[in-house]
Amino acid sequence: MNEVTPNAALARGATPVGQTGASAAGQAAAKSAGGAGIKSASGAGTLPADHPPVRWGRIGVLLMNLGTPEGTSYWPMRRYLKEFLSDRRVIEVPRAIWWPLLNLVILTKRPGPKGRDYASVWNTERDEGPLKTITRGQAEKLQAAMGDKVVVDWAMRYGKPEVDQRIQALLDQGCDRILLVPLYPQYAAATSATACDQAFRALMKMRWQPTVRVSPPYHDDPVYIEAVASAIRRDLAALDFEPEVILTSFHGVPKSYLMKGDPYHCQCVKTGRLIREALGYSPERMRTTFQSRFGNEEWLKPYTDETVKELAAQGVKRLAIVAPGFTADCLETLEELDGENRHYFEDGGGTHFAYLPCLNDGPEGMRVIEHVVARELKGWLD
Repeated sequence: MNEVTPNAALARGATPVGQTGASAAGQAAAKSAGGAGIKSASGAGTLPADHPPVRWGRIGVLLMNLGTPEGTSYWPMRRYLKEFLSDRRVIEVPRAIWWPLLNLVILTKRPGPKGRDYASVWNTERDEGPLKTITRGQAEKLQAAMGDKVVVDWAMRYGKPEVDQRIQALLDQGCDRILLVPLYPQYAAATSATACDQAFRALMKMRWQPTVRVSPPYHDDPVYIEAVASAIRRDLAALDFEPEVILTSFHGVPKSYLMKGDPYHCQCVKTGRLIREALGYSPERMRTTFQSRFGNEEWLKPYTDETVKELAAQGVKRLAIVAPGFTADCLETLEELDGENRHYFEDGGGTHFAYLPCLNDGPEGMRVIEHVVARELKGWLD
């Protein structure tokens, strides 16, 4: 069989998108010509009659977020927690210590309570976690905004839809160039890096790898900062009280990760400062904190929950919390911030509490995602 690569055929005039192998007319022509080949759409090049089906020439965008269990009962929760907590990017404790602790203790006791937490924020209409609902919405709105210039898909690092399957789905639609977009404004090894790890593992198994780009963190991008500030202004204006203090709460990581060189802490602090400056608040009025610590190791400080309790004890009566490090509301924002921390504040004497939603797939959130994608596709689209 004559060897004609897709790119070579494209250079000679072959039709890339929609080419799923030889057309019926091409097959008939090839057969009448003794099977020499199939003419391209322009007639300038040929493909062999027995050439395998191919599609190429399109650009794909894959939005990647953390993940969510497939259900709130014991076994779906256990499967999700096992995948998440087995990731060496997330838990850097030596395996000899962590494996028995995870499998004999955590995965026995934790699925039940965490399942109840997820149930409190579950999208019962679609039977899925809010992170999945919102990430799907972001992908659908990005596709509508981009039109037919690109193919947009989405995946979760843990759980479904799986990263490898969605990359393959983009390839099947002719995407030989793919932009990976980890939906984390601030880079961390336990978020952005592990999402890319999963994508690269999928690429390692592919005979024909797409050309890949990865969007960088955008923690100090002016479009992102202004979008968050604009959303905060709008949400504060809708409240029936004026907060004395506003906390910008970011997901925490162990302090040891910072000491090993992870830039996450610095990027979060910079994001918090830029948002505060955009709003014109003092450092006392708007403070950066870190939430969601796990285990006995020291994590990034100050801790959100302890700060909330301290503020209530100091006599602060009106408090608001915003989570600019999350691109979509999820368990950590809806149950932890708007649930647990609300109770801490009110039990401590606070009278007015508000959690301000993430950007999600609203106008500000989509403005940021569209901006990041358009910026990173330069040279491919124009």
